[in-house]
Amino acid sequence: MFPIENILFAFGLTLFAGLSTGIGSALAFFTKETNTKALSIALGFSAGVMLYVSFVEILGKARDALVSSMGEVQGAWVTVLAFFGGIAFIALIDYLVPSEENPHEVQKIEAMDDKCEAVRVNKLYRMGLFTALAIGIHNFPEGLATFTAALTDPQLGIAIAVAIAIHNIPEGIAVSIPIFYATRDRKKAFKLSFLSGISEPVGALVGYLLLMPFFSDTVFGVLFAAVAGIMVFISLDELLPTAKEYGEHHLSIAGVVAGMAVMAVSLLLFI
Repeated sequence: MFPIENILFAFGLTLFAGLSTGIGSALAFFTKETNTKALSIALGFSAGVMLYVSFVEILGKARDALVSSMGEVQGAWVTVLAFFGGIAFIALIDYLVPSEENPHEVQKIEAMDDKCEAVRVNKLYRMGLFTALAIGIHNFPEGLATFTAALTDPQLGIAIAVAIAIHNIPEGIAVSIPIFYATRDRKKAFKLSFLSGISEPVGALVGYLLLMPFFSDTVFGVLFAAVAGIMVFISLDELLPTAKEYGEHHLSIAGVVAGMAVMAVSLLLFI
């Protein structure tokens, strides 16, 4: 079992990542114009961090654990199956959320702003509520990913938490803008946006309660490989398309490369 300090640290990081949706909500209210170029670079940076750490660090640790407990051949196969199982899991969640209410479907903030006044109040409010629910569903496995990483490797957990926090910011904007335009109530819009991030620490808590009593090298390896798959899918399906949509193609790619470089250097510093 893990020391209580490690558990609290991992849970705190997950809480930070989840509640960063509130930052997006605040930005939507207190900035007159969204800096889409900076957002594009930030989202690309987040994708770069998550892709690099998934393939270079997490998948390797998962394979080491599974090979250690199951043998070379079987461990390698289970690693691959768990990785694609994680992708299938998050892809299924993404598929089950209707596209018009799915925060992972790209929509420019400016376009939303232009249409808000023309869309009926009830439809806007409903869209905001469903977006909050959709974000909650998507954040659940992200919380498990952050918590698991932080529990086993605090430095890795910090990197993942920061990457997930960055990509939660535009999700907070996606919740708060339609609800605010529908109700003209900043407090309600901020509250719903803020609460949509709660599912991230809830995911961590459920994962801890269900999996920790049975924690072993095999459970750790399968879970870590699945987490790598989840993070790769989020990066390719959500972060990169959104980064490109918010800014120029080269800006988003520059962000990806920068994220990879920062993650690579940070891992080297802790060898």
